[in-house]
Amino acid sequence: MKEDIISDVRNDLLRNTDEKTKNSGKRFFKEEVKLYGVKTATVGKIAKARYSEIKDKSKEEIFALCEELWASGYMEESFIACNWSYFLHKKYEPSDFATFEGWVEKYVSNWASCDTLCNHTIGDYVEQYPERIKDLKKWARSTNRWMKRAAAVTLILPARKGMFLKDVLEIADILLRDEDDLVQKGYGWMLKEASKTHQKEIFDYIIKNKEDMPRTALRYAIEKMPQDLRKKAMEK
Repeated sequence: MKEDIISDVRNDLLRNTDEKTKNSGKRFFKEEVKLYGVKTATVGKIAKARYSEIKDKSKEEIFALCEELWASGYMEESFIACNWSYFLHKKYEPSDFATFEGWVEKYVSNWASCDTLCNHTIGDYVEQYPERIKDLKKWARSTNRWMKRAAAVTLILPARKGMFLKDVLEIADILLRDEDDLVQKGYGWMLKEASKTHQKEIFDYIIKNKEDMPRTALRYAIEKMPQDLRKKAMEK
């Protein structure tokens, strides 16, 4: 049965492959990516339709299917794995963190897979189990660029809700001078989302650290602020 559902997913993706989508998709990435060339909306429909066939399986069985999809290296398969793991969010338990951490460490190889997994699956998990945010701070100190980006983008949706400001600023501190532009964009995005409910605190943080903050991160962080604050933040 496991092989059947994975095979069905892959056949669905192959039937919806489009060379134009594949070629345009590759332009968004500096690194090499494996793509079928299926539009994101279509991938979502496939994920939902096939999940209806496995929804009565145990969480462990579904996570095992997700692992197999992740292991293929195909971006669209990783998106389906992300969808399936998020569909289970009401069943998350503390021990699931090890599974999610393993996926980031072993399989994430581009910003799109990183953000899809972290924004939803892991982001929802840490809202339920905020004590694990301490592990995100360990990720921020990793030598793996995707672990570092994941540390920040996991807090995107919670930060948008005004949650975890102290942790947001601590992770920004750890990543502040990172030279990787994808890490800079990740924590800049986190700060931007936090600024929607904590504008003063985020602005003060940026002003305090702008001499050390790379311009890429700074521009992301101030993107949604009023023009006068953006101008002040960008002043030399």
